[in-house]
Amino acid sequence: MQGIAYSFFAGISTILGVLLLLCFGKPSKSFLALLLGFAGGIMIAISLLELLPEALEFGSVLITVIGFMLGLGLMSYIDHIVPHAYPQTPDHLEVENPEHAPRVQPEYLRMGYLVLFGIALHNLPEGLAIGAGLESSPALGLTLAIAIAFHNIPEGLAIAGPLRSSGMGRLRILLLTLGAGLFTPLGALIGQFFFQISEVFVGGGLALAAGAMMYIALDELVPSANKLHALYANIGVNLAIVIAIML
Repeated sequence: MQGIAYSFFAGISTILGVLLLLCFGKPSKSFLALLLGFAGGIMIAISLLELLPEALEFGSVLITVIGFMLGLGLMSYIDHIVPHAYPQTPDHLEVENPEHAPRVQPEYLRMGYLVLFGIALHNLPEGLAIGAGLESSPALGLTLAIAIAFHNIPEGLAIAGPLRSSGMGRLRILLLTLGAGLFTPLGALIGQFFFQISEVFVGGGLALAAGAMMYIALDELVPSANKLHALYANIGVNLAIVIAIML
């Protein structure tokens, strides 16, 4: 139950990004860069300092390497079949007067649904990561949930921008985002089933989670942050790493 609760918290944090956009409009590039950089730094630090060492304790070097490569490959494949991007040059996020948004603009609607579907698929291995971390220790599971929650806030922005620009109502956007977020606890449920079978699955799951998080951080979070504002992106990454070392 603890894994489901943590992963549910991480999953629904996507709604925070939606609320941020609907209530306050598009956030500044420097704020987004800081947020994305911080989330990326946390994921890199947790993967290297926590997940991979724990994976070696539960399994072997071979299991750890295989799990890590599977994590990288899984995220790469998901990105290939459903491209998933953060708001970088977000003209479609400009909703100065959302109440006067046009009825339906098909190009934004299609974009929004594509991002929504991509994020839902990305959330499955994130739930698996939380479940694997929790099998190792409650503290690691909670840390992973918090890191993924930070990462999910800009995902909410990526969903809400095009959907709101298409003319979709606020409530429907929130419900769709919640649905995508629920894929995170679903991933945790799937992981718990396998983790109860053998400790080898725990070691492999931790390594897979490390590979998935490294891919997310290095392929999406950090590059997107640098495109928005390089200085704030680097501040976010390094601040997160320092905090992770202290914890």
